[in-house]
Amino acid sequence: MKRRNSLAALLVTASLFGCTTSSNHGVSVPLVATRQNTGQIGNVTLADWGKETGFSFFISGAPSGASLPLRLFTFINKGSCQHPGPVAYAMNDHVTTERQAIRGWAFSRSAPVALPVLLSGEYSIVVRSAPDSGNVDIFCGDIRHKGPGK
Repeated sequence: MKRRNSLAALLVTASLFGCTTSSNHGVSVPLVATRQNTGQIGNVTLADWGKETGFSFFISGAPSGASLPLRLFTFINKGSCQHPGPVAYAMNDHVTTERQAIRGWAFSRSAPVALPVLLSGEYSIVVRSAPDSGNVDIFCGDIRHKGPGK
């Protein structure tokens, strides 16, 4: 059974890697852990859905003491992680996550904005813990347009 889970995890990882390396499929944004979530890593893949953008998140963990099941709130802010601005889009219709066998959490969201709009402006993605888990920002990633070869 463990071999089947390992194979499934490998296939999921390989398919996600394939999606994040093709300019036609989306944009990969690394998520940097905040002081409240030191030592954790994360990534989000943005997918062009026409007038909307899809977001597929994977994070390695949340702050100790976070309530389970893990509920996370996500936002697109104007500005960068270093110089945050106001919330441009809240993506909180669903705040649940799914525990992964490969030690981490996965969740998906969408925003009513086209991917080219996000890439042409200065925006950042913020992941925040639920109010019962401190209501603190735990990850942030700057959405940046990367030209060919980068």
